[in-house]
Amino acid sequence: MEKYICIHGHFYQPPRENPWLEEVELQDSAYPYHDWNQRITAECYAPNTASRILDGERRVIDIVSNYSKISFNFGPTLLTWMERHTPDIHEAIVEADRLSRERFSGHGSALAQVYNHMIMPLANERDKQTQVEWGIRDFAHRFGRDPEGMWLPETAVDLKTLEILVDHGILFTILAPNQVAKIRRKGAEKYSDVSGGRVDPTTPYICHLPSGRNIVLFIYDGPISQELAFGDMLKSGERFASRLVGAFNDERDWPQLVHVATDGETYGHHHRSGDMALAYCLHHIQANELARLTIYAEFLEKHSPLHEIEIFENSAWSCAHGVERWRSDCGCNTGAHQGWHQKWRKPLRDSLDQLRDSMTPLYESEAGKLFTDPWKARNEYIEVLLDRTPETMTAFVDRQAERRLSPEERIEALHLLEMQRHAMFMFTSCGWFFDEISGIETTQVMAYAARTIQLLKDTTHVDLEDRFKRGLAAAPSNIAEFGDGAKVYEMFIRPARLDLGRVGAHFAISSLFHEDLADIHVYCFRAETGDFEKRAAGNLRMAIGRTRAWSTITLNESSMAFTALYFGGHSVACGVCQELTRQDFEAMRVDMNKALPLGDVPELVRLMEKHFDGNIYSLTHLFKDEQQAVINQILDKTMAEVRADFARVLDQNFTTMNFLSEVHRPLPRALTSAAEAVLNDELHALFSSESVDLGKLDRVVTNLQRWRIPLDKAGVGLPAERHVTRIMERAVQEPHDTEALMTLKELLESLSRLQLDLNLWKAQNTYFTLHRTVCPAMGKRAAEGDPSALRWLETFSALAPLLSIKVA
Repeated sequence: MEKYICIHGHFYQPPRENPWLEEVELQDSAYPYHDWNQRITAECYAPNTASRILDGERRVIDIVSNYSKISFNFGPTLLTWMERHTPDIHEAIVEADRLSRERFSGHGSALAQVYNHMIMPLANERDKQTQVEWGIRDFAHRFGRDPEGMWLPETAVDLKTLEILVDHGILFTILAPNQVAKIRRKGAEKYSDVSGGRVDPTTPYICHLPSGRNIVLFIYDGPISQELAFGDMLKSGERFASRLVGAFNDERDWPQLVHVATDGETYGHHHRSGDMALAYCLHHIQANELARLTIYAEFLEKHSPLHEIEIFENSAWSCAHGVERWRSDCGCNTGAHQGWHQKWRKPLRDSLDQLRDSMTPLYESEAGKLFTDPWKARNEYIEVLLDRTPETMTAFVDRQAERRLSPEERIEALHLLEMQRHAMFMFTSCGWFFDEISGIETTQVMAYAARTIQLLKDTTHVDLEDRFKRGLAAAPSNIAEFGDGAKVYEMFIRPARLDLGRVGAHFAISSLFHEDLADIHVYCFRAETGDFEKRAAGNLRMAIGRTRAWSTITLNESSMAFTALYFGGHSVACGVCQELTRQDFEAMRVDMNKALPLGDVPELVRLMEKHFDGNIYSLTHLFKDEQQAVINQILDKTMAEVRADFARVLDQNFTTMNFLSEVHRPLPRALTSAAEAVLNDELHALFSSESVDLGKLDRVVTNLQRWRIPLDKAGVGLPAERHVTRIMERAVQEPHDTEALMTLKELLESLSRLQLDLNLWKAQNTYFTLHRTVCPAMGKRAAEGDPSALRWLETFSALAPLLSIKVA
């Protein structure tokens, strides 16, 4: 009997970008990382590119790419983010697919995915088409080949979606056992009812479609997948392997495929070190020849389906009620909030459906004046999403146009296509999956709706916002202060909306706190400044100038004049006007420069109101990251004074605190708080510096332990990890520099006292690189009597246990 094992990981995060900035802003809940994409990449996506195989003493004996040995899919929107922010990890994922083709008879590990995780049975036919086309085009662009299989979000399925997959050359997809209605052996007359998920998952199935064509469906092993995702199976790679191998049955008369499917985040994010359990599982299966590792396309090539299947339409893997989780209060929830309802789901779905349906004829009308085929243009717009250079954007619009367009018409065309993109993003499944309408996933889809409404108004002058909010008013929140969806929209979405005027204000306010205007980051916008001047009078600061701002997404632009004032503390005011003539600008500049030296704040504010006709902005209008940077700059002096005061308190009470520790008496809370602030700040500063003062580090660690001061492990651990990585990278750039290795050895010895549980993934990778590339030459030189090479080898070997590595 032939035994095969396939493990599938569905790697995905909802798009988290601010729809106006096209970038993920600071997310405090992801601390110590900037945002959740960054955090989950560090915990899961990156480790699986180079996962560890451990020995019995939990030392690293090998590093492998899990992606090259399993079946996987990545959400296209997530890969887009990774390509910009972690290009090395993006490239490692693409390379893993290339390597897998050598391992799996020319078939790649990667599957395509529907573009932005829309629940396909709830989508209209046009959205179904575009989602599949965009997903396939994105896949081919990244992986350099056409996909053979495609992942459906939440495995949600209907026959029309399967027909569209077949239209586009997709051979198979993956479903859950509960989605199967009937099966029969190929050639049998009747189907058998398997309601309740009683389906054999070890064989592929043919699903006959209404068109007369068919598609192959793989039905993953439900119980094992459930244990894997929500149990403790990943505490041991060997246990994981045994569970998979135990699913084979000698009574079956066909080649058996035991396969599981879970969220890819299972391997490292949901289960810490889950990537290593996966790596060891695969290693154990191969090393002991328990089964052959395979992927779906390879198995399908070698073994044709022997069974046929009928599915439950409008079903999914994470809802017992079909696809109700994404449109009704069906009872499916995360379980995190007992007693909460999800009555908001239906009004949200209805409001978005109504918005989409209302804007469709308007799109057809306006786009019909510009494009030969408005819907074909939308389907092919993925070309621009993959390459947002002005040249590509202009060439694309011109190619789709039915006539030569003016520059203004090109901008309108891009507005219309962006409107359609956001109209699809507002149906991203995560908006309904969780428990509360004010949650970040649901407010994210509302933000996409708000951007859609704004773009519609810009191009057609039709404003659907009030109608949309009326629909949201029927969506009750579980939290009294939020009331309903309309109030949530007013509280969180409307304030986030922006136009080029706010971009100008962001630039103007930021210019008060930057010496180099090129350092001012405006995300998907660009700004050029002229007639700029910055002046100060005592504590007052003022910036006056003109700027031209434009969008790299839609190419629309605006020139504007501005004045920004800093009064001290967090008090900032900024006036922006897009219609100020040269004469009016000069008059404004004269008035403001005359009032500034007098320090007359009320007069300065009055003049700003007068010249900018009430278009006044404050610090609250800065985008989150710049706002945080400015706040930090404002607080720097205050925090330095606080730290100095705390340090003085510690110096004055140093011996007393030591005495209290010696006699096992608790420190007064005020002294503990002062010590916690000072010592954690000192550690953070040490690890953020170019080189660590090991003597000072030792003194700080001694005081932390002596006084039993709480350590900010997350806040200190991340810069410590990065410092270790920097030293290892220096060792690669200067492979004969023994001093770098000695410094790292001493640093790791000191860090071991802090018990930080560091993630040394990058440093371990670099160590293995040095072991492969530098060690052989050093060994040869040492054997020939070179003392410097021998010293290097001794130091390098001493690093291994500190990095939890075992090498020959």
